[in-house]
Amino acid sequence: MKLRIKKDVLLEGLNKVSKAISTKNLVPVLAGIKFDLTEKGLTLTASDNDITIQTFLEKEEAMEIEKEGSIIIQGKYILDIVRKLPDEYINIEVVDDLKILIYTENSEFNLNGINKNEYPNIHLELSKNPVVLPGRILRNIVYQTSFASSNDESRPVLTGINFKIMGNILECNSTDSYRLARKIINLDTVIEENYNIVIPSRNLVEFTKIMNDGEDTIELHIFNNKILFKYDNLLFQSRLINGTYPNTANLLPDEFLVKVTTSINELYSVIDRASILTSDKEKNIVTLETDGNKLMIRSNSIEIGRVEEKMYVEKSNEENIKISFVAKYMMEALKSFPGDKVELSFVGEIKPIILKSVEDETLTQLVLPIRTY
Repeated sequence: MKLRIKKDVLLEGLNKVSKAISTKNLVPVLAGIKFDLTEKGLTLTASDNDITIQTFLEKEEAMEIEKEGSIIIQGKYILDIVRKLPDEYINIEVVDDLKILIYTENSEFNLNGINKNEYPNIHLELSKNPVVLPGRILRNIVYQTSFASSNDESRPVLTGINFKIMGNILECNSTDSYRLARKIINLDTVIEENYNIVIPSRNLVEFTKIMNDGEDTIELHIFNNKILFKYDNLLFQSRLINGTYPNTANLLPDEFLVKVTTSINELYSVIDRASILTSDKEKNIVTLETDGNKLMIRSNSIEIGRVEEKMYVEKSNEENIKISFVAKYMMEALKSFPGDKVELSFVGEIKPIILKSVEDETLTQLVLPIRTY
């Protein structure tokens, strides 16, 4: 294998696939990136068994190919070398089968490679009828729901985002038992097959980090135990989480005692300030109370002190409510909404709080109250 390649092109490809390099190193070869060079261009592959990322760098003007071949190069070192070399072009050559020579006009690195045959056999297959989504929609789904998923591996199914596709409706749910994020999208086409899958949140977040901000479309190729996202010249495959996702539809009430409409930014800032005087940042409980069109947010700590904030809001009726919740959960829910206004719907002091954006009806957030007595 021998090629000359533009540094920026190679570095962009390495940055993408390196997200899948195994850090645990239970299988040493998975700490490497597989280079496959053909007359058409260079394919880079990395995997940690949980996710697999593959990107194809087309020959075009970015590279000169002298000799085809395959080799596995330690990911950490090749990434650091390419990142720090100042030259516009980099030469990579495999000598004596497993010795890798990386050189420019003034620099030369010798690395030990790994035989391509040691790499696990990875199948990145495509389905016949993929689900097609605009990239910005998928980015929004992940941004607006992933924070509500659980980090507790004792209930693996809650560490993912539930994607349900029925006809032309895509419903995404994420919950950790204390809050719920729900996004419902109308697809441009009717999907013949129904799907109900759970994708690890962490993997979806990693995928959105690789995507650019353009209007490209994403193909979702769904299988029994895995999903493959096809995007531009990139393939991103993730395992699916086994298990039945809880039915969250019955958590959303139909009738409400009172609804409050207010500024997202103002409410966020008020709760943020009120939570300063709580001793435990993860369980920073604040109390919300309405009095006419006045809303009070309070928190107190025996060791630290107490705080009270007031703001004026629009209310649906004369009913008043007093309810307590974890400030962190409410702030994360508020941050997920676009636009300026949010509507908070209350059923009672021990019933879930429902949040909806005035500008975006596709997104619903739910936060469970905390009993303070």
